Amino acid sequence: MTILIRNARVLTLDDQDREHDRADILIEGDRIAAIGPGPLVVPGPDVRVIEAAGLLAMPGLVNGHFHSQGNLMAGAMANRPLELFMLFEVPPLGAAPPDPRLVYLQTQLGAIEMLKSGITAVHDDAFHNPYPTRDAISALMQAYQDAGLRATVSINHQNRIEHEKYPFLAELLPPDIRAEMDRAPVATASELADLYRWFHATWHGKADGRLSIAVSNSAPQRISEDYFGFLSEFSRRHDLPFDIHILETKLQRVLGVETYGKSLVRHVHDLGFLDERVMVIHAIWVDDADIDLLAASGCVVAHNPVCNLKLGSGVMPFRRLRERGIPIALGTDERASDDSTNMWAVGKLAALLPRVADPDYERWPEAGEILACLTGGGARGMRQPRIGSLATGQAADLILLDLDSLAFTPLNDLRRQLVFSETGSSVVMTMVAGRVVVERGKVLSVDEAALRAEIRDRMPAVRRELAATAAAAARLEPYYREMYRRAVARDVGFSRWLAP
Repeated sequence: MTILIRNARVLTLDDQDREHDRADILIEGDRIAAIGPGPLVVPGPDVRVIEAAGLLAMPGLVNGHFHSQGNLMAGAMANRPLELFMLFEVPPLGAAPPDPRLVYLQTQLGAIEMLKSGITAVHDDAFHNPYPTRDAISALMQAYQDAGLRATVSINHQNRIEHEKYPFLAELLPPDIRAEMDRAPVATASELADLYRWFHATWHGKADGRLSIAVSNSAPQRISEDYFGFLSEFSRRHDLPFDIHILETKLQRVLGVETYGKSLVRHVHDLGFLDERVMVIHAIWVDDADIDLLAASGCVVAHNPVCNLKLGSGVMPFRRLRERGIPIALGTDERASDDSTNMWAVGKLAALLPRVADPDYERWPEAGEILACLTGGGARGMRQPRIGSLATGQAADLILLDLDSLAFTPLNDLRRQLVFSETGSSVVMTMVAGRVVVERGKVLSVDEAALRAEIRDRMPAVRRELAATAAAAARLEPYYREMYRRAVARDVGFSRWLAP
């Protein structure tokens, strides 16, 4: 199909950061065929013309880190740091097997919210508690295929005994609980490797390349070393992104020293697994030596500022990473820890947080830098060079925003107002791979009302499961709380909290 977007203001965010006050965008199939002053083509019966005078065309936002399994949990979680928060979301002593239909519904819910706010691609580090099944994984991928969102998806599954993933926990737990953890089934590296081989053969490159897979170990302390080695080799062989949560919290900083005698960044580097395919997620409690290793590896860092504040994890040293040339993607993490998928809010907070961590105003992020993280940074993390900018030959993943909206009235500085004023409410069209999937607030790919109705019908059963999880978590929480307090009290030589 041929689409002509006519007379738009165009912000390309390409390598030259070109901007056009008025230009046409010609789209052939799933690619941008041309951008420039019109007319680019003589409209005919086979050309759809979108009149875009008064509208801004720009690349769609990329949600650089996400967990779709939290999509039903906005507003559901009380104030707790990560290690206690996870007890109430991912129970370590078991849960009901994943329901493929519920997986489909919750994935679609997140996809719709993202598309309507101008997100055209997502990097989903998907977990399936208590274990991933082929049916649940396929339900998730089918949801993204049906919604029309571009998605890179990994299987985030752990295969170590629960008390081995934390410092101090084994000695704090009473013998009966520790024995329960020891008896809990753990997937073998071989079983998980077979699942990844199936996942790659079945879903990688589907939907004309709109769907792709990544690999994930969740975090280095959460999996066996043989499985870690398989994932790294599989990533290299197939050139896949490799998602690793590293040093999200102070407790993880302490864990590295207690378990490995070194930082977790150093541990992954020493294993030979830190390379340009890796996306290091969070990287809050990193020191200068860690940053040197990250920069030398060529990896990407996924920054999730809203989640980091919600869980009290700390403030990532944004400028220090950028000064070393480390690409940064921005992400919402999950709706359980962000309570939305609003990347505009993420971008604004990413621009503001460094201001309370560093009084040197010349080091504060500029709006253009944040826009690059919201688009090209996420594309780099997904290893998708054809998204994140508007240029001839690039994927036609773009959005149109109404410049007559309140966010741009009056229009003083386009980039600053995109970062500091826009909320997603100005988005009037979202296009992915040359297909219009949202127009004037309506999702065209799925029946949103029917989806929301079915989710509401299922929520009583979901809430019963959450209540059972909370009851089990309450039994474990005192020991995790003491573990957390011990880690917080440990001197690690620096802090990523603003308070002394």
